[in-house]
Amino acid sequence: MGDARIDAVGRGSNLRPINRFDSTSRVSALDVIEPDADDLAALSNPATEFISDRTKSVVSENDSPDVGFRYSLNPYRGCEHGCSYCYARPTHEYLGFDAGLGFETKIVVKHDAPKLFRAFLARDGWVPEPIALSGVTDPYQPCERRLRLTRRCLEVAAVSSQPVSIITKNALVLRDLDLLAPMAADGLVHVNISVTTLDAALARSMEPRASAPLARLRAVRELSAAGVPVRVLVAPVIPGLNDAEMPTVLEAAKVAGAGAAGYVMLRLPLAVAPVFLDWMARTFPERVSRVEGRVRDARGGRLNNSAFDQRMTGTGEYAGFIRKVFKVFSRRLGLDGGLPPYDCSKFRPPPDANGQGRLF
Repeated sequence: MGDARIDAVGRGSNLRPINRFDSTSRVSALDVIEPDADDLAALSNPATEFISDRTKSVVSENDSPDVGFRYSLNPYRGCEHGCSYCYARPTHEYLGFDAGLGFETKIVVKHDAPKLFRAFLARDGWVPEPIALSGVTDPYQPCERRLRLTRRCLEVAAVSSQPVSIITKNALVLRDLDLLAPMAADGLVHVNISVTTLDAALARSMEPRASAPLARLRAVRELSAAGVPVRVLVAPVIPGLNDAEMPTVLEAAKVAGAGAAGYVMLRLPLAVAPVFLDWMARTFPERVSRVEGRVRDARGGRLNNSAFDQRMTGTGEYAGFIRKVFKVFSRRLGLDGGLPPYDCSKFRPPPDANGQGRLF
């Protein structure tokens, strides 16, 4: 049985791929029923559902040598941004949902994240090192405007002088400049902003609920002006689609005040592949074979290569060309260095919920 298809409006995916862990699946049988207008409207514009997660821990540890951090904090699972290429889509299958529309419309919310983060930092055995916000889904996706979990976690980090690294593609990060600027002055924060394209129409289709490119560059500019170290990520580089934009994205990042840059080659693991290729077939049908061919060229003939030393930048002739382009332009623009080091020496265990600090 194939993936269920829905003509969803304003979403990155039109598919509900079969969950690889499920022994059963459901499809819409519109050929044997007579749906009314409300049914069709619900199918084409599925509502976003927010599901409470009462997990007992909120900080994850990983030993991947190529992600740049050991610990990460994820207040949300699933992401409203709906980016068609998102590598995190398969993580939703562990929760019993699908990696297509389910990933975008069923957002799991860790309401206790700030409290759990405080408890994590208060442990006797915690030796401070940077924690990423967030390693999987975007901590500033649209629901953060209302739920404010990322901000409350930042407040815990600020009062503890705990270093954090933020990864986002949403200009909502500027809301928390009142926290980020003082943290940056103490060497406690880096912000990484993904700028995939400068083409607003392409971004709107490919990343339907993320901030527009100009809004992301505005965030880079205002954060940098406030003294917050910012890295711009050209991520992902999609062969035959946005790869030619790399020099102009890097130039725009430099003008906006970014201090460093990075890039990640597109990878299509598991259920990401059908979602992305379906999006390509709907939006750029004439480019599907070219894009897929170049992805395979950079991935040893496959759509994904999970080897730690290859998955971020790929291998082969095309991947080597992209590597050279990035190296030349990032060096020319002065974006090839790192951001200022974190200062972990200021850390102190956070006070409890009543504001009581430790005596010893």
